[in-house]
Amino acid sequence: MTEAPPPSQRKLGTGMLILAWAAGLLLAAYWFSGVEERQQNPNQQPESLHLDNAVEVRLEANRQGHYVVDGQINRHAVTFLVDTGASFVAIPAELAEKMGLERGRSFMVETANGTAPGFSTRLQSLRIGDIELHDVDAGIVPGMGGDGVLLGMSALRQLDFSSRGGDLLLRQYQ
Repeated sequence: MTEAPPPSQRKLGTGMLILAWAAGLLLAAYWFSGVEERQQNPNQQPESLHLDNAVEVRLEANRQGHYVVDGQINRHAVTFLVDTGASFVAIPAELAEKMGLERGRSFMVETANGTAPGFSTRLQSLRIGDIELHDVDAGIVPGMGGDGVLLGMSALRQLDFSSRGGDLLLRQYQ
């Protein structure tokens, strides 16, 4: 017959089991948080295709049918939401301040929540994958919440864009 382990070993074994479960739960939470983030923004590292006379970036729609993509404004990392209904690139005021964007003339902006004040600004560069635009008109919108930047027509009109099979294809001719 085998003897029961001493109480100190049982406590150690129980403690190790609890630690193993806690570590497993933390790893699962970490993994699932990445899955959720990838579902919200499936274009975190957009790939570029270099053609003879163009650079092409293909964006996948997220679960809500929106095109969200990571990019850069003046070498600062941002997340864009493609919005063909927006006249210009719209940047939340807090984010614009962090990036050091200068506020220009004030103007009124029509948003889904009504009319709000905004300020004009110019972006030295805007980048999505290997597509890079220069001297882009934009607006700083104080009432806009979050860190997401609306990628509006002041940038999109400089590109050829089309929708194919649920993907959005951006093309910059060189």
